[in-house]
Amino acid sequence: MTATIIDGKAFAETLRGRISEHVAGLKRDHDITPGLAVIIVGHDPASEVYVRNKARQTEEVGMNSFKYELPETVAEAELLQLIMDLNSRDDVHGILVQMPVPDHIDAVKIINAIDPSKDVDMFHPQNAGKLMTGQLGPVSCTPLGCLMLLRDLHGDLTGMDAVVIGRSNLVGKPMAQLLLRDNCTVTMAHSRTKNLAEVVRRADIVVAAVGRTEMVKGDWIKPGATVIDVGINRIPAPERGEGKTRLVGDVDFAAAVEVAGAITPVPGGVGPMTIACLLANTVTTACLINNLTPPSDLTA
Repeated sequence: MTATIIDGKAFAETLRGRISEHVAGLKRDHDITPGLAVIIVGHDPASEVYVRNKARQTEEVGMNSFKYELPETVAEAELLQLIMDLNSRDDVHGILVQMPVPDHIDAVKIINAIDPSKDVDMFHPQNAGKLMTGQLGPVSCTPLGCLMLLRDLHGDLTGMDAVVIGRSNLVGKPMAQLLLRDNCTVTMAHSRTKNLAEVVRRADIVVAAVGRTEMVKGDWIKPGATVIDVGINRIPAPERGEGKTRLVGDVDFAAAVEVAGAITPVPGGVGPMTIACLLANTVTTACLINNLTPPSDLTA
């Protein structure tokens, strides 16, 4: 058996089309143009490419994009003041600070300074609490993208046995909460879980977000299971030339694809969904800030 390849790139393109329609409706019916502000500190090449892609896609769906590039030496107080200014602006509905920030800046203080109603990355503890207690609001971008892919593939997830490998605040914990909300039976696992392979083998859904190159082996996968690989790991690729690299996930794709029922590739799986869901979250926050009901097809 060879698994169905879950095309996150194609799904993200469809999602952006829906976002464009909702943005057009907000402009037409309410004179609201959702605005996303992205702040990057320093000059990390990978982060700069990511931020440029965010800005381009924000504009392509008809939203306002505000980009702030600050030097690596910027004072923490200056960054906090910029966030305070953006918190007070009516044309900004989403604020994202690209992580990581330099060591002299307290990342937790930065996250907590963002107005929770404009926190489209959903790092703020108030928003994490809302997800935990089932309250209305956007959810973390990557877990939201994973959930959309799973719903598109399976429809109703009720009763499915899901294992989430990884316990980060960004992916693992919110992913588990979303699967619980969709009536899955959820096991939270991580790199120190005893008998991890056996835990994974019983799962109908495996979400790998542990950040370790190809840690999940093919013989860990239950035949026919759905595998969502969140990992993005860069490894040497000498076959492509000296100094070249390639991206791989947290799952041994070549082995798992022969066992699973469906699997996301790396790249081209979860990755494209993350930015699309960031745009979806910005539409959601724009609606909530203006006391409008967010579109149900953009939320969890």
